[in-house]
Amino acid sequence: MSVVRLIATICVISVPILAEAKPPLREVKEIDNELYYIAIANEISDYCSSISGRRLKAIGVLWGLKSKANKLGYSDTEIRAYVESDAEKDRMRAKGETYLTQNGVSYDNPKTFCTLGKKEIERNSAIGVYLRAN
Repeated sequence: MSVVRLIATICVISVPILAEAKPPLREVKEIDNELYYIAIANEISDYCSSISGRRLKAIGVLWGLKSKANKLGYSDTEIRAYVESDAEKDRMRAKGETYLTQNGVSYDNPKTFCTLGKKEIERNSAIGVYLRAN
């Protein structure tokens, strides 16, 4: 087989393999970041009785993220494995707790969740859009 033919054959075989290679969902920032924002908003609404989570909005966004992941080539099984992974939950919790601590939140003082939540709502931040003051 000539060198040109060999290279052409390798290229034809490699293209589908390269097309299938995709990063772990944790590295797809438009998905991972949005899940993070929803998780932080949920934590704030769980600890602050004067702030509610905009759950229907979050559910709609979650369905949109699933659809986006499917369009990027991730199967429902891969998506479920990412969302249900204990390692991913631990990573997200650690990231969230760091954010909360950096913003003056303490689990010993629920009022600090309210302070951060009000700030996020006022800023209409990526987290604040999932919160509503009661």
